[in-house]
Amino acid sequence: MHNATSGAGARGAFTPGTLALVVGVFLVQLGFLLSYIGSFHHPDPQGIPVAVVAPQQAADRLDGLPGHPLEPTVVEDEQAARERIEQRDAEGAFVMDQRGGQDTLLIASAAGGPQAQALRRVGEKVAAGGDRRLKVVDIAPSGDRDYESLTAFYLIVGWLVGGYLLASLLGVVAGTRPARPGAGALRLAGVAVYSVLSGLGGAIIVDPVLHALPHHFVALWWLGALLVFATAACTMALEAFCGIVGIGLAVLIFVVLGNPSAGGAFQKHLVPAFWRAIGDWIPTGAGTTAVRNIVYFSGNALGTPLLVLAVWALAGTVLLLAGSVRRREPGLTLPI
Repeated sequence: MHNATSGAGARGAFTPGTLALVVGVFLVQLGFLLSYIGSFHHPDPQGIPVAVVAPQQAADRLDGLPGHPLEPTVVEDEQAARERIEQRDAEGAFVMDQRGGQDTLLIASAAGGPQAQALRRVGEKVAAGGDRRLKVVDIAPSGDRDYESLTAFYLIVGWLVGGYLLASLLGVVAGTRPARPGAGALRLAGVAVYSVLSGLGGAIIVDPVLHALPHHFVALWWLGALLVFATAACTMALEAFCGIVGIGLAVLIFVVLGNPSAGGAFQKHLVPAFWRAIGDWIPTGAGTTAVRNIVYFSGNALGTPLLVLAVWALAGTVLLLAGSVRRREPGLTLPI
């Protein structure tokens, strides 16, 4: 009798729903491998925007380098070149001395150490090819406790994890789809409170505790709150429409697609075209850019990243409330 019952339970565990979940997990795992290895295994500078203080012919030579590592724009003088970097319209600048034998390369390692190193290597090759010397000046270095400007990325990842884990927990405990719009609004209110506290916690860690990103406490706090809310709201919306599978979709968007394209370990002009195209439009990349611009570039070029995060937050809110009024149908359940 005992053996028969055990056999029936074992057979019941291998349902089509279980198989679908196992296949989904397997595909997400392969997605991790493909996304991280595919984007990071061979960083190669491609179209890095740079300002050039030189005649147009010199800019044309930079534009024609093998592999097209640079996207040059001629500017009037060094001050204009520095302003383009500060305003985030360029990642570096070549100031070429037409009367001497030494050129100057302006870089901004705060925008990402690997990208600055790539610009240095390209500049050294250009100088060597013209039998000239190269002076490298870092006009926006990362902080002493922010190695390679990586803190922004890890801060964003920590906030994102908190957002989709909270939404996942609410889905497991209270159901993936709110029973009515009022219940959905209540979840969003709770998530909003959590997001404010999460943003505060992250800002405390990177500023007064570790001093990794000092002197921007309030701005980072509210950026973190917006990011966590956007992530949690979108995850809950996916759960409302897709059930437990929505958690996997959130991981796919925010981690499998978001992390490699965020500009953390390698910046957008060092990774393949697909990752460059999507990075700015996913909260991971938008958040990483926003943190760096707040801390190192006087808050310049914040409009697009903040708009991206706001759109994700609004979309998650609207879709969650819409999902709560849909006709409830039997959903996928996990065998226990």
